[in-house]
Amino acid sequence: MVVQVLSDAQRRRWDSSDDALFYAQPRFVQHLDDAFRQRLTQLYRERIPPEAEVLDLMSSWVSHLPEDVTYAGVIGHGLNEEELAANPRLQRHWVQNLNREQRLPLDDASIDATLIVAGWQYLQYPEAVAAELLRITRPKGQLIVAFSNRMFFTKAPQVWADGSDRDHLEIVARVLVAQGWPPPQIVAEATRASGWKGLLGGNGDPFFAVIARRPG
Repeated sequence: MVVQVLSDAQRRRWDSSDDALFYAQPRFVQHLDDAFRQRLTQLYRERIPPEAEVLDLMSSWVSHLPEDVTYAGVIGHGLNEEELAANPRLQRHWVQNLNREQRLPLDDASIDATLIVAGWQYLQYPEAVAAELLRITRPKGQLIVAFSNRMFFTKAPQVWADGSDRDHLEIVARVLVAQGWPPPQIVAEATRASGWKGLLGGNGDPFFAVIARRPG
């Protein structure tokens, strides 16, 4: 049973057109800076064991996993077939609009770690997705939701577009707990920019993560 957390008004977006149209053309670019990506890869190295079955949900042409670590399997999901096909870490993938259909084509308790990078902020029905992720996650498996302060503003639901960084962390945690996930760990860190900007003390993209683990 899915427990609703957001109101109808909080789910609305400025651009209500089909997401498949917005993502029809591949974007072979990095949406987050070097500092954020390095911190994310470090987190994955620390958290995900080599034998894990990994789901990269709302993925693209890069998964940010450590290049020197081999996993039991890496499955990808996204909205652009060309981007997913170009991702060398994915052993298989599928295309699905989670704002139209939240049911995931995966077996119960089949995934050890699900990764969502800069994607949660576009979910209009995160409660149903969180419930599905709990269903497919193995006991002691985990969900890592990571994001910064960037977004395609017109495609983000109102709850995200209007919220602060703290609000974003709180709403992700609240949605997860409402679906049966234990209270998650929250990570909120500044990053140091790369290159000359970092040498002068400049910051990179802020790093935020919500990490939940299914009970054993």
